[in-house]
Amino acid sequence: FPVTITIYTNCGPIIIKLNPKAPQTVTNLSFLATQKYFNGSFCHRLTTEGLFVLQCGDPIASGSGGPGGWKGYADENLPSAAKNNYPAGTVAMANSGKGTNGSQFFLVYDNTTLGPDYTIWGTITTGLPLLKKIAKVGAYTVNQSDGKTYYAGDGFPVQPVEILKVTV
Repeated sequence: FPVTITIYTNCGPIIIKLNPKAPQTVTNLSFLATQKYFNGSFCHRLTTEGLFVLQCGDPIASGSGGPGGWKGYADENLPSAAKNNYPAGTVAMANSGKGTNGSQFFLVYDNTTLGPDYTIWGTITTGLPLLKKIAKVGAYTVNQSDGKTYYAGDGFPVQPVEILKVTV
């Protein structure tokens, strides 16, 4: 069972200690990493209001991409429904409902409260200050009616975060 995953980004490395209570998730993400699935992809979502996460793992950076041909897999190691149930440093799967895990994950950079619906598969051991700096720069969205870009509490990171490679 691998102990860590290192995400090398254009902003610096993020080292994640893997959680043995999420064996299927760790196995699947480790496989994707060894296949260079994440290389050259961009983290596509930053939230700075209410939730404090950077979301990555979508090769097309749209929020809807995932490994082709995969069926979603079961949730593991879900937290309790409680305040700050995703504390700073948590790494968890993004999903679109029960049993829909694929390749997208989020890095929690400040204590966050969410429904107990997201598999926790790791803890950031190196890189939390880096994530906080990215969050301070902020997020943006493009207004569909006028085509202009605006700062937003939930959108694309203003500081682009590219995953150069992931090692297991």
